[in-house]
Amino acid sequence: HILVLKPSSLGDIVHTLPAVAALRGRHPAARITWMVNPEWAPLLEGNRHVSDTLIFPRADFHGATSWLKFLRWRSGLAARMQPDIVADFQGLLRTALIARAFRRASIYGLSDAREGARFFQTKTVRADREAHAVERYLALATALGASADAVPQFDLPAGTQPSAELPAEPFVVLHPFSRGSGKSLPPDAVAAFCRALGRPVVLAGRTDNPTATFPDNATDLINRTSLPELVWLLRRAAFVVSVDSGPMHLAAALNGRLLGIHTWSDPCRVGPYSTGAHVWKGGQFFPALDPASSAVGARIPDTADAEAIARWVGTRLG
Repeated sequence: HILVLKPSSLGDIVHTLPAVAALRGRHPAARITWMVNPEWAPLLEGNRHVSDTLIFPRADFHGATSWLKFLRWRSGLAARMQPDIVADFQGLLRTALIARAFRRASIYGLSDAREGARFFQTKTVRADREAHAVERYLALATALGASADAVPQFDLPAGTQPSAELPAEPFVVLHPFSRGSGKSLPPDAVAAFCRALGRPVVLAGRTDNPTATFPDNATDLINRTSLPELVWLLRRAAFVVSVDSGPMHLAAALNGRLLGIHTWSDPCRVGPYSTGAHVWKGGQFFPALDPASSAVGARIPDTADAEAIARWVGTRLG
């Protein structure tokens, strides 16, 4: 029985999928349980590599008695199950404390774990800080006997068609906003991209800021899609353009026809993990994981950049 600890976030869960698939390849008869936050559990529905999911009710642990609630939940969890191995892909204090609840289990974790989580591990796997997250998580699976040569597998659900009216296919999905600081596109750049592309565009994702008015060729689904609906859209898009965010990584796993927009983050460490994808950074276009993209300076796309991106996407669409 292997317990996988990776409750969040969206991009991190996508990055962990190949490691869990590799574990299944090495241990075909094992029970593999994945602990996940409830909002991300739909990503694991129907996953043939996962035996069952365990919901981590993080929202329940708030207020002055949050730690008491957490420890009570942790104690009840240890009474219900006893895995043989805990694979802590999250590497934070809360997952380390969960792992230590299972006193007979071997705890595997990465050397770059934070918040003192390394001190709870019984086996620490060296992590290359410069490597992509997918490769770092695969190193943990390799320590558990998985093949280091396995082709990364991203097992994701089919998704659910949105109830909103969509343009006729083919359409381009644009995910322009990110919770990360300095990663979102300005609204005028979003509008400029849509105008310059001149093809049906579906705007997807979430933002806490009011959205602007976009051209007639844009279908605005910002804050109007569930996670299964986003999966469905990304699967069927003729092309996806996304800022550095969880949905960008989801698109890389679902759809190789992707351009990831990086304002300041390193595309080789946190960019799309897909041989067919590309990235934009500092006004230049690169194949995904091209080392040259790491050396380009930071820049937020303006309207001229957005128009250039639209023209580049147009050449890919033919």
